Amino acid sequence: MEAKATQHLSPGRRRWNRFKKNRRGYYSLLIFGVFFCLSLGAEILSNNVPFFVVYKGGYYFPFLKVYPETVFGGDFETETDYQDPFFLTQMGHDGNSAYYPPNRHGYNSINLNIDGPLPSRPTKTNLLGTDDRGRDVLARLLYGFRLSVLFGFALTLVGTVLGIIAGAVQGFFGGRVDLFSQRFIEIWSSMPELYLLIIFASIFKPSLLLLLLLLSLFSWMGLSDYVRAEFLKGRNMDYVQAARALGVSNITIMYRHLLPNGMAPVITFLPFRMSAAILALTSLDFLGLGVPPSTPSLGELLAQGKANIDAWWLSLSAFIVLVGTLILLIFIGEALRETFDPRQR
Repeated sequence: MEAKATQHLSPGRRRWNRFKKNRRGYYSLLIFGVFFCLSLGAEILSNNVPFFVVYKGGYYFPFLKVYPETVFGGDFETETDYQDPFFLTQMGHDGNSAYYPPNRHGYNSINLNIDGPLPSRPTKTNLLGTDDRGRDVLARLLYGFRLSVLFGFALTLVGTVLGIIAGAVQGFFGGRVDLFSQRFIEIWSSMPELYLLIIFASIFKPSLLLLLLLLSLFSWMGLSDYVRAEFLKGRNMDYVQAARALGVSNITIMYRHLLPNGMAPVITFLPFRMSAAILALTSLDFLGLGVPPSTPSLGELLAQGKANIDAWWLSLSAFIVLVGTLILLIFIGEALRETFDPRQR
């Protein structure tokens, strides 16, 4: 009865059920999804400004908009210091109130009340301590995790699209197109990627967009080989020959007939490609070739831990977040590989 019920399910539903049977990959996906969703609301979870303020019957959202001090009864037109005793006193009268995040530190805010040397050890105020500039490590981990995952998503998306296009063109047309493309890929893959990054980092101002552009130039080559093999295998199938005989355009055949059958290796490698993108960003930040210094980054925390060996909380916390993220993505990738394996029933 169970086998008959399974046969009536759509292919996508059957694959989802097969994926859920891999408990390690399924729970890894849930854990990764929960942490990523929490990081998307980092401004509400960790910030040095309140996310909601009630003042004299008005409602304000400081994490979305900058308010001058005069709005809350101050004398200056500069941005309000929400940790200032004057503001805290104002919030204690006439029904005024401010609702702060659980962690009252932003990724760039500095704790000026530290008595000892920097980096400072974990305390009740800074649960994971501070870095060498007095910034909260927990806040920088939360924002850095979000930045790494979003960058991984972006680089994976761009590299996947370019890899699919390049592999599809090579596999579908074959012949000289495939020959010249393979020679170009051999030459392009031999380019010293790290040296190019160093050169461009010395010429241009470091930014996420520049990193995304440079890494995208090389990230598509690994996937294009698998897509090329799938298109080479499928271009001589009977249904493709029938579509050609009916006058269907090459683009339509590639998109509607060959691409769906060649998506299995693409989907299978997505988590592994994303983990490689996160590791690449972390490595470049560790070497000082990544994002600007003020940007929260896991690699920058690891570099600080290397420069401050006694500050174990810097290296340990960044290491746990980075390794935990990569392990979850690897487990998800292994589950997807088993799900799309044609030998699995």
